[in-house]
Amino acid sequence: MLSRLHALVTGERRAPRKAAAAELLRERWLAGKARPAVGLDVGRSRVRCAVCVLDGEYMCFLGCGDAESKGWSRSRIHDPAAITESVRAAIQDAERAAGVPVSAAVVGVGGLAVEGQNMRGVYEFGRPREVVAEDLSYAVELASRVRLEEDRYLLQVLPQDFTIDGRAGFRNPCGAAISRLEANVHVVTTSLREHEALVHAVQQAHIEVQDTVFEPIAAAYAAILPEERERGVALADIGAHSTGVAIYDGDALVRAASIPIGGDHFTRDVAQCLPALYDDARQLKEEFGCALLGLTGDSILIHVPSPEGRPPRAVSRRFLNEILDARAQELFHFVRQEIVASGMDRDLLEGVVLTGGGAILSGICDAADKVLDCQTRNGLPVGIEGWPEEIDDPAWATVAGLAMWSGRLKYRQSPGRKAPDLLKLILR
Repeated sequence: MLSRLHALVTGERRAPRKAAAAELLRERWLAGKARPAVGLDVGRSRVRCAVCVLDGEYMCFLGCGDAESKGWSRSRIHDPAAITESVRAAIQDAERAAGVPVSAAVVGVGGLAVEGQNMRGVYEFGRPREVVAEDLSYAVELASRVRLEEDRYLLQVLPQDFTIDGRAGFRNPCGAAISRLEANVHVVTTSLREHEALVHAVQQAHIEVQDTVFEPIAAAYAAILPEERERGVALADIGAHSTGVAIYDGDALVRAASIPIGGDHFTRDVAQCLPALYDDARQLKEEFGCALLGLTGDSILIHVPSPEGRPPRAVSRRFLNEILDARAQELFHFVRQEIVASGMDRDLLEGVVLTGGGAILSGICDAADKVLDCQTRNGLPVGIEGWPEEIDDPAWATVAGLAMWSGRLKYRQSPGRKAPDLLKLILR
């Protein structure tokens, strides 16, 4: 598979090459001739780690690991020590599979504390002159100097476009003779306390945090091609306790948001309505559930486990699916509200991409089609050579994107390579 890291960083495309042997890559890593690229997705249900190696301009997969995630209460951290143990277990699993030690990673950040807002930075030249790349970077920096509320942390600053002397919509106005430059950016923030707690928990597992990235942005980096972002696309990352949304237009992020519904809400609804124990409800949801009525044999009876000493109860599959259908409609009505608020409700030419563990539920794309009135698909990791089929599913898109983000950082730190300007660093 062609690595997209080269295309994303250099803007060029090359023919696919045969992936180097894993053992050779390990030797090059251990000898310091190839650089590690590691993503760490500390989810509310699972902790996932993807270990890749940056070999020249290409990323190759070496191994992965995952573990049950503990230490969360809904979307908040309540036991940092438990999170550290979960991270350590996932890292050790990944190290065994990859055959190399892991000491640093790019970490995903999500949850209801994440917010996005559009900001503007104005750079007055005083007299007309030609715009250079440094001017664009400075205008973006001015836009990023937002006064944050107490307990807010600036997670990402993503340029959208520029306005020159009152004329809007310029992606790269270098060379234009103007006197006033405005940078339009989307700023993503999160809770400072939650961010510090997560970073500290990862560091306690002896892992250096290279960077932190909003999870839907990372998932989009792995599951959506640059040309798809240019034509307009939205991504919904359905996690355990919340759903993160990232909406793109013309390759620029126009809206980032968090929705207070995730896969755990589907399971709890089933547990309360059947009723059933939580683990039994999750198993029934995964084996027999469908997020849209009419796609399965609704007349089929399924057996709901009962407490010890009592026989199982029989309920119709339709009743189970009615529960899931109602929650799916609520979720995608929230997603639609975010799309409408971004002004992209008629401009998503590439539709909506679903990632996260919640995107695996049967019928979830059909339910999204019905509410969002546009084409929906599952987002799969694309662009890492040797990515195995057994983890080629939406639940692993975020960690794949985090590993690619790590690879991009390492690529731009290469000796002798000219540091890119701020636009290339963030827009790609």
